[in-house]
Amino acid sequence: MAGKLYDWFDVRLKLKPLGQTLLDEPIPGGASWIYVFGSATLFLFCLQATTGMFLALYYVPSPDAAYDTVQFIQHEVQFGWFVRGLHHWGASAVMVAIGLHLLQVYLYGAYKRPREVMWMVGIGLLLLMLTFGFTGYLLPWDQNAYWATQVGSNMMASVPLIGDVLVRLLRGGETLGALTLSRFFALHTLFLPALIVGGILLHLFILRRVGPAGPWNEEEARQRSETFYPRSPQLYMDAVVMLGLFLVLAMLAGTIEFPLADRADPADHTFTPVPEWYFLFFYQFLKYMSGPLEPLATWGLPILVILGLLLLPFLDRNPERRPSSRPTALLAGLIFLMTIFTLLAISIRDLRALPKLDPSIARGKSLFAQNHCMACHALHGEGGKVGPDLSYVGNRRTDRDWHIRHLRDPASVSLGSIMPKFPLTDREMNDLASYLLSLKGEAIAPTEGTLETDETEYAALPHVGVALSCRACLEASERKEQI
Repeated sequence: MAGKLYDWFDVRLKLKPLGQTLLDEPIPGGASWIYVFGSATLFLFCLQATTGMFLALYYVPSPDAAYDTVQFIQHEVQFGWFVRGLHHWGASAVMVAIGLHLLQVYLYGAYKRPREVMWMVGIGLLLLMLTFGFTGYLLPWDQNAYWATQVGSNMMASVPLIGDVLVRLLRGGETLGALTLSRFFALHTLFLPALIVGGILLHLFILRRVGPAGPWNEEEARQRSETFYPRSPQLYMDAVVMLGLFLVLAMLAGTIEFPLADRADPADHTFTPVPEWYFLFFYQFLKYMSGPLEPLATWGLPILVILGLLLLPFLDRNPERRPSSRPTALLAGLIFLMTIFTLLAISIRDLRALPKLDPSIARGKSLFAQNHCMACHALHGEGGKVGPDLSYVGNRRTDRDWHIRHLRDPASVSLGSIMPKFPLTDREMNDLASYLLSLKGEAIAPTEGTLETDETEYAALPHVGVALSCRACLEASERKEQI
């Protein structure tokens, strides 16, 4: 049946010549697991594009809605957490894959004549993928995303003559705001994917014209050459790697939640952002290049490194591809990689030394926002006035069991309480209790406005006022029951 359907389309669309063009690629030296990195990179980019399209269905690129829509995707949309997890972990995986692919090309000397243009296109794709990651980092609009982007965009200001123009062009104004978010969203979902797809097609076109490099012994490579399909098992090797990558990413997405930080607050200049891991080495490098050397670090050296990578085929003119015949090139590559990984290791060490937020507290904070608790409760002057102020509830109520009992059945521990019962699991109640216990200030003595006083006022409110003031709270409860 499938064969007849294929023949039907072939008569009308001439598919066989296209299939031969795509699949009859000769593989010098035969199939090898070392050749899977290019296919893995392509697969991961397609996965990012697919998951990104589903996320874009719910995402609203505005400062007022971006954070809430990401929370909605994570907690309310069916399998939204899984798709977001795949997208998050896939972003890291694609950077690893493209790095390994470039390293394999470098070790095999596959950037030499006649493959110079293919190498330069590959470097261009690497830069586009880095920009892809940078623009996507801002979209959740949490504290980490906002301030990491602030630091990244400020680097552009040090570029001579055009620095200020570049920053305003990127931000859409003097500061990060609505125009910045909409521009980053457009770049991330429209412009950059189009450029990357074009670059991939050009890369594959050049590959078909000049062919893969294969092993260092070109005579042996020619003798053992076989076509990609059906003679070579390379197609099946690529399929195995793609399936393995998907399973690993699915496991990570299903077991490790990627929580948001607090909502972006432009007034909070005390927040220390942490960029994506593939930018950590550069941020660490900037720490050592402060003062008058900072412009050199932010744009001078990066431009020199990019130019060096682009012009590598013309700088390394030795026609021999065997590593033993290219000691200078290999030494330079080794020094470059050691520098990158050393800076990365130092940065990770410093991050690990920072105080860690209890994961239970982080989950509880997310639940607090998810259930719209601030519609009724205030935190440090913001939020509702229906329920008690929870700014320092950790000082006033130190009993975890009390918090859990209160969350399970508010009226059973606070007589007359109109707080609704939320259908929370035992773990969620424990996480919320952890968060409430963390809301502490300096040692304070109970005064007027303690939890007990507020509870009395809470219980005495007219039911009409309660119905209006707790609307968001009740709606959240109803939504969870429907789910």
